[in-house]
Amino acid sequence: MKGVLRWTVLLVFVALSLLPFVYMLAFSLKSASEIFSGSLGILPQSVEGLNNYPAALQAEPLLRYLLNGVIVCAGILIFQLIFAIPCAYAVAKLRFAGRTLVFGLVLFGLLIPVQATALPIYLGLAGVGLLDTYMSLIVPFVASAFGIFLFRQFIKTIPDELLDSARLDGCNEFSVVLRVVAPLTLPTATAFGIFSVVSHWNDLFWPLIVLRSPELNTPPLGILAFRSAEAGDRYGELMAGTVIITAPLVVAFLLAQRRFVEGLSLGALKG
Repeated sequence: MKGVLRWTVLLVFVALSLLPFVYMLAFSLKSASEIFSGSLGILPQSVEGLNNYPAALQAEPLLRYLLNGVIVCAGILIFQLIFAIPCAYAVAKLRFAGRTLVFGLVLFGLLIPVQATALPIYLGLAGVGLLDTYMSLIVPFVASAFGIFLFRQFIKTIPDELLDSARLDGCNEFSVVLRVVAPLTLPTATAFGIFSVVSHWNDLFWPLIVLRSPELNTPPLGILAFRSAEAGDRYGELMAGTVIITAPLVVAFLLAQRRFVEGLSLGALKG
């Protein structure tokens, strides 16, 4: 009985979570007259709404926005991994004065919202002439406190004997990280990659501040282009564009689902 109740509650929460996406897809297939008819039906009444997708691609360079999103998210993730794994290894396995303080600062960094540091980072980027560039979207996020914490929790579960054997084979600490630790963290890196990509792919706050050139627009900024104060919002095209921009995230998660679950179940979130 408890099992049935548990599954019922889970299915209800899943249905509520998927409902906005179902209506997003449904509205992307409906004409303007159907959308404004007040009906809550999911299935479209005609095929006229299929024109929303080519219209969305013609109205805005969505493929360019998708490419910008890939460049920014990939750049951020690569640098985050380069910084997070060695830092996590040092905090988890090396003995040095102030290690507890350093880890405490990492935890403190988890509490600081990006909005709190937006102004000094903006002024710093303006001072070195990096505003309105890809670098202005990547540089502020290359050091991730969450990434260091996540990898540290996993690296703590790696046996010290394995690391000692690598040192006996002549590996220095850099080689230990590169040849032993980094390959073992692949599931955790996949899980962290999902968190990182989803967060920065959907980020509207920071690109809206630092970008001025339309050709550098990220996917969320591209969606804003469908808003029109004179003609009203083009809801059919807007929903079609949203589906196009959301689809890569869904596909990426489905492909990495096993690694994602594995990364969270290997002790990465355990103390």
